[in-house]
Amino acid sequence: MKRFGVILFAIAMLFCLVSCDSVMGYGVLLWSLPEYNLSDATVVPVYVKSNISKTYIIGIPDTKEKIEVPLWQITDPQKKSKAEKRAQRYKDYQHVYARVFLDGLPMRQDAVNTSKQVYRLRKDEVIKVLYKTNGQAVMSGSNAMKGEWLRVLASDGTSGWCFSYNLRLFDETEQVVATTETVVEEDTLFTALSSNLWYPENYATMIKRKQVDLSRMVAKPAFRLDLENNTIHFDQNDIVVDAEYTTHKKSSGNVYKFDGTTLSVTVRNENFIVVQYSDERGMPTSFNLVTLASPIEDILSAEAERRVQLFNILRSFGAYCKSTNYGTITFTENNGFTWENYNRLVPSLISRGSGETGTVSFDHFLHSSLGSSYDGAITFTFDATGTSYLFLYKIEDGGIRLESANKAVVRDNVITQRGNDSLVLYFAFEGEGYSFEPDDSAEEVEE
Repeated sequence: MKRFGVILFAIAMLFCLVSCDSVMGYGVLLWSLPEYNLSDATVVPVYVKSNISKTYIIGIPDTKEKIEVPLWQITDPQKKSKAEKRAQRYKDYQHVYARVFLDGLPMRQDAVNTSKQVYRLRKDEVIKVLYKTNGQAVMSGSNAMKGEWLRVLASDGTSGWCFSYNLRLFDETEQVVATTETVVEEDTLFTALSSNLWYPENYATMIKRKQVDLSRMVAKPAFRLDLENNTIHFDQNDIVVDAEYTTHKKSSGNVYKFDGTTLSVTVRNENFIVVQYSDERGMPTSFNLVTLASPIEDILSAEAERRVQLFNILRSFGAYCKSTNYGTITFTENNGFTWENYNRLVPSLISRGSGETGTVSFDHFLHSSLGSSYDGAITFTFDATGTSYLFLYKIEDGGIRLESANKAVVRDNVITQRGNDSLVLYFAFEGEGYSFEPDDSAEEVEE
């Protein structure tokens, strides 16, 4: 047994020596190793890959020395000819790194300003520039910002696309900026003010509460600064300012004033500002504005789609909903409905002459205190009169319960409290998977 163990040990050592001397492929170094006189874009032999330590053992060209490097620091091993061809892609930015001038600058999955963020860079962080691409233009108002989309690599191995406007490129061999521009310390707060689109603070509240009100949230930003044309745009609560300014001045408290306008802006942080407008009498009015984590067009689109899905869910339960006391409701295409034989609801709930057809909408939300009792709120608007009737609804086993909410307490399209003497209607789903049950539960609920 002892002899057998010695043999196994010898075989293992032999295997290690053979594998460490056998080249598994060649990779391109992405981050320079100055202590070994190795520059990025250099092709090096790769001997061993360790998935446990997440490292490669590579060789230093023209020597017998081998070193260990992180997996992210080198491209996947391949044939030498292919690695040399791949290295050409990195030659234009060999030795080129960048220093970040804006804290929180996003690194994105694609070269598009609305693409998913994969990393947020810190101010003064140094990253490696790999190559560039022709990505989507980054707009400041109606004008494209100066810069390029660069493929970059952070020191923890995260890679992605970053727009160069807030980067300062330098050559590691010269330690100077690799552009002809003079480097000056940048006012990061003003950069955030000018590079972001700003919306009313209540937009963020609506998004956080998942109560996006399409009647109050619009795609147009409330404030936008156009550095290219020296213009300032503000539109809020019937106050519209669209003016040119000559210069801007920063005073204590991070207050920016713009000559030629009646606006001043206090930057609380990179995501929150206060715009102050002074009218002809010099009376000031302040507005809190914020940035949004996602493009507002995506937010509005997602909410519209959510409402479509709510309607489709109702239609999926059955061909129609039937009540022995309150008629039959059929949900038709394009958010339409027909409501037949609702005579018992006239005129106490529904006006005479309302007809049988109309549209439904989901433009109201529930306060958290009502969320456990109801699934949502639905509005029926009749074609004949244009009159709308609001109901709370709850989908139950085999049917839907509607509760009149015309007398409910509603603030900014949020139902905060049920109404008194609310009428409750029960409808059974009729169609595939459901059978009709008599409506014996309809009753008036008093609070």
